Amino acid sequence: MAQVRNLLVVGLGLIGGSLALAARRAGFAEHYLGVDLAQDERQGALTLGVVDEASDKLEEMAPRADLILLAVPVLSMESVLRQLQPLVSASTVITDAGSCKGVIAEAATRIFGQLPPQLVLGHPIAGKETSGVTAAEAQLFQQRKVILTPEPSTSPQALQLVRDLWQATGAEVLEMPIDQHDEVLARTSHLPHLLAFSLVDTLARRDERLEIFRYAAGGFRDFTRVAASDPIMWRDIFLANREATLGALDEFLLGVQRLRTAVAESDAEELVGTFTHAKSARDYFTALLNETGYQTMENQKINFVTQPGGGPVTGRVRVPGDKSISHRSIMLGALAEGTTRVKGFLEGEDALATLQTFRDLGVLIEGPHNGEVTIHGVGMQGLKAPQDPLYLGNSGTSMRLLAGLLAAQPFDCELTGDASLSKRPMGRVADPLRLMGAEIATEEGGRPPLKIAGGQPLKGIHYDLPMASAQVKSCLLLAGLWAEGETSVTEPAPTRDHTERMLQGFGYPVKKEGATASLVGGGKLTATDIDIPADISSATFFMVAAAITPGSDLVLEHVGINPTRDGVINILRLMGADLETSHQREVGGEPVADIRVRYQPLKGIDIPEDQVPLAIDEFPALFVAAACAQGTTRLRGAEELRVKESDRIQVMADGLQALGVNCEVLEDGIDIQGKGEAEAVFSSAILACHHDHRIAMSFAVAGLRASGSITIEDCATVNTSFPGFAELARSLGMKLDSDQLAG
Repeated sequence: MAQVRNLLVVGLGLIGGSLALAARRAGFAEHYLGVDLAQDERQGALTLGVVDEASDKLEEMAPRADLILLAVPVLSMESVLRQLQPLVSASTVITDAGSCKGVIAEAATRIFGQLPPQLVLGHPIAGKETSGVTAAEAQLFQQRKVILTPEPSTSPQALQLVRDLWQATGAEVLEMPIDQHDEVLARTSHLPHLLAFSLVDTLARRDERLEIFRYAAGGFRDFTRVAASDPIMWRDIFLANREATLGALDEFLLGVQRLRTAVAESDAEELVGTFTHAKSARDYFTALLNETGYQTMENQKINFVTQPGGGPVTGRVRVPGDKSISHRSIMLGALAEGTTRVKGFLEGEDALATLQTFRDLGVLIEGPHNGEVTIHGVGMQGLKAPQDPLYLGNSGTSMRLLAGLLAAQPFDCELTGDASLSKRPMGRVADPLRLMGAEIATEEGGRPPLKIAGGQPLKGIHYDLPMASAQVKSCLLLAGLWAEGETSVTEPAPTRDHTERMLQGFGYPVKKEGATASLVGGGKLTATDIDIPADISSATFFMVAAAITPGSDLVLEHVGINPTRDGVINILRLMGADLETSHQREVGGEPVADIRVRYQPLKGIDIPEDQVPLAIDEFPALFVAAACAQGTTRLRGAEELRVKESDRIQVMADGLQALGVNCEVLEDGIDIQGKGEAEAVFSSAILACHHDHRIAMSFAVAGLRASGSITIEDCATVNTSFPGFAELARSLGMKLDSDQLAG
């Protein structure tokens, strides 16, 4: 159904023509008008059905328009706006498609006396090397980004109309401030075009240019493809965004000079460091932006769909490496003196976020290659100031531990994350760090981003944790590495002690007396080799799967059974699970074992409160086990579950109830009425996992005891902790489909 009567496109080239075609296909407007000075473009637009009417005179078309798109060169915007000013009413919405926003906003302010509320500046990140209306295509903006740059004075109705227009073309619409847009585009679009033009021009001036171009390979063609773009358009863009482009170019020239020096001096380490950082950065951000990345789940949704009849769960398997230890291996390896080699590194997005962050802090890290990482440590004083905010994706562990580590550095930095991480509380680390002397700013409610001021001397403190949290404890101990005197942390209940164990593995003394861990600042870390155990949190999903499915017999190899993490083993045994550990040994200071689980009917229990901190991440899966047990399972003292990636108590309760399981939610826990030996414990349902990886995988396990299919929506976040989960589940007997859907 049409939203506007008349849509006017000023500039009937590639972008304007494609917008009109896409809007027409979506039925966005009743009538399409076009203005262009070129007769060929006007005639082509009419012939191709891009517009219904075309003219070279704004005064003929503008007064009739409800919505006007300006798709003219950036430096022509001011002239067009000046012509429009007397022609449009206060209700006419105007938007644009220019690559620079600042120069257009300034021009509009000069002409209208202020930035008009009905003017919504925008920029589609799309295009082709060819130009003109004959190159227009309705699919040009499909699954591409469009950036809008509204101001506080922008009309909400006008903003929504422009947002609707671009969404009708199939684009993903984002918003950002004008200055940020121009800075970002100078680096990601304008600079690459400038370099491509320069390279082709430089080579074309050489006498042997024909030979050079004749033997140019695919890499040259890919890099220089954009040099075929419209020269006039790009001249205008560079001049319009002059300051931001110069800044980006200066940064690039510094990088080129560093490489020139490295080549001239045969500095192999500098070359491999730069190349490794560049490759890993591209791989990392490509993973975030393509169909498998968590950050694109709004564009590419991954749904899990279970089918009845799965199981038994059988086989021998080693699940991916422990996420908590993977994080810490990168952090401490980077701060150590010497080279640390890591095996079993978890190549999930959370751990990769930590790895990328230390590359951004100047650390040379090779890999990961099949779980192997080599870290060339820079020592306690060797980290370098990052150029931009450090983006941590969905990883709360990364943000909380890094807050302590970076609070002691001589440079300022900012820690940011995705929408989910940005809602999670960080005051629990910021407040005690401030007691140590750190200067940290957060958003309202102690939420990210965290802005950390450098150069603040830290002093050791004693801190009593208000609630058990390994992340807060680790944060303070890491800050204590640089603090004057002793830093000690007392916890109300045992939490995972990976940080303390690994610090000692790197040669840094940590004292443990009862519930208190302490260290003295000013020491050093010495590189070591690390073999990361399989993650007990990841193993939990298959432990529960075997425990609830008749006929199952499963062995999970090389699982970390750290006594601060073994709550899930203890709880399952209390519920009657047939669970054995064997081949126990210690690897790099961490206890590991093989775990065998065979099906045996479970019974409901009152979960001991002393086990809650030891199984805090495993409760979503344990809730599924409780639903399959005979009798009621009661959990108390688990408030921490409400501030994880989701409110795990409420989200799991909602899902269990939708699956036909009775449960009662309390502030600090839940009561779950198990169905015992019922053949089908769960009914069919469509569930939301609220972008929480553990919720998604837990409900996937529930499919083993379901009467019909269970659909779990938006599961791309599983890649943060367990890449390849669905494939491994299928290999062990689960009937689990993983469907990728366009958003």
